[in-house]
Amino acid sequence: MKRSLVRGALLLALLSLTAGLAAPAQAKTEITLSRFFGACDAEYGNVNDVSKAAGECGIITTLVNEFNATNKEDIVVKPQIIEWSPYYTQIDARILSHDVPTISVMHEAVLGDYVKRKLVEPLDTGFKSVGIDTKDFTDHARRGVTFDDKTYALPFDTHSWLWHININLFRKAGLVDASGKPILPSTPDELLKQAKQFKDKTGLPYLTMPIANESAAQTRSLYTMVYQQNGTLFPSGPTKIDPRVKPVTNALQLLDGLMKAGDITPNLDYGASNQAFMNGKAGVLICGTWVIEDLTNLSKKADSPLANNGYEVVPFPNLFQKKAVWADGHSWVMLKGGAKDDKSRHAAFVFLKFLYDHDADWARTGHLPARQSVVDSAAFNALPHRAEIKEISSTGYALPNTVPRQFAIQEIVGSEVSNMLTSGKPIAAVEQDAQDRVNKLLSR
Repeated sequence: MKRSLVRGALLLALLSLTAGLAAPAQAKTEITLSRFFGACDAEYGNVNDVSKAAGECGIITTLVNEFNATNKEDIVVKPQIIEWSPYYTQIDARILSHDVPTISVMHEAVLGDYVKRKLVEPLDTGFKSVGIDTKDFTDHARRGVTFDDKTYALPFDTHSWLWHININLFRKAGLVDASGKPILPSTPDELLKQAKQFKDKTGLPYLTMPIANESAAQTRSLYTMVYQQNGTLFPSGPTKIDPRVKPVTNALQLLDGLMKAGDITPNLDYGASNQAFMNGKAGVLICGTWVIEDLTNLSKKADSPLANNGYEVVPFPNLFQKKAVWADGHSWVMLKGGAKDDKSRHAAFVFLKFLYDHDADWARTGHLPARQSVVDSAAFNALPHRAEIKEISSTGYALPNTVPRQFAIQEIVGSEVSNMLTSGKPIAAVEQDAQDRVNKLLSR
């Protein structure tokens, strides 16, 4: 009897082992993630703790690594890294060839073109299924991803236009208050006056910004000053530009006056303009949120022109009627045809929830969070200079998301402003040529 029981137990154990060996392992769900932000696998390819990462590339690379290492649903995210310049051209080509990534990064300024062409999926139902609360999006983030009350992307940040200030040079120019904070202009006349005082005291131009081989910077500054005057470049609707309006003329006159007075470094490209500021050759660098981290780190070096608390950053100052500044945002979309089945679609939303949960980590890049709860958090406000710029979450403005071809418009408008700054092209001609070129583009 005992032998029989033993033989039976052994037989059952053998059958169980055989069944276990025969059962296939649960297949992993692979999804693809197309993005820019650069490649940095040499430094971060094996890092899966985001607290150890820095910079856009480092943080997004490490976030993907951490998700792949820790998620409980056997989901694997496969990054597909594309250079920034051809990014949207390649995305369009992949859509045409039916080689669509599951998730793609997309600027909110571009998103409207893809929504209009019905190429992206609305995400509200999927967001609810994984616990993404769209009510926590900041005002700017919500405007950027919402069309006809539907949410078409997960906003990841707000990036904007700032003044990066060399306090050491401002102190030398007598442009700091009793507490050591920079005295900022509040009108165009004050800016021109301060720029002259700065140059008289330091022998340096007040401003540096990229002009050569650059269009985006000029457009962002122009848009900012137009928004500050409650103006618009599209008074007749989203498909017809008219820059021959007083707010545009006022902004161009100010830029033209600064350039002719020698208050802007001439003919520098993006890299040279940033370097001029880093080397102490100008008082203010007009650039974006994305350089905060680099400049903060530079200010900690004893031999830096920004050393000894010599670096401050503020939103582009209000020179006209209201606080307003150009802003855009990075977001994550699901292009139609990217999620091949319900399993991969669910996996995509699980990863999007992970990115939503790590919005605070991404904010270490210098960009503002897309979640209001993160903007209000003690941890975010403890980061260097974030308290000074967090107002942009509500004062950031963009072209209406119904305006098509926004990046192409930015290129045209910015190139015309650059022509004014480099060759003295008359303001009236800048406005007329920008109008003609943009409206020709939008009429196609």
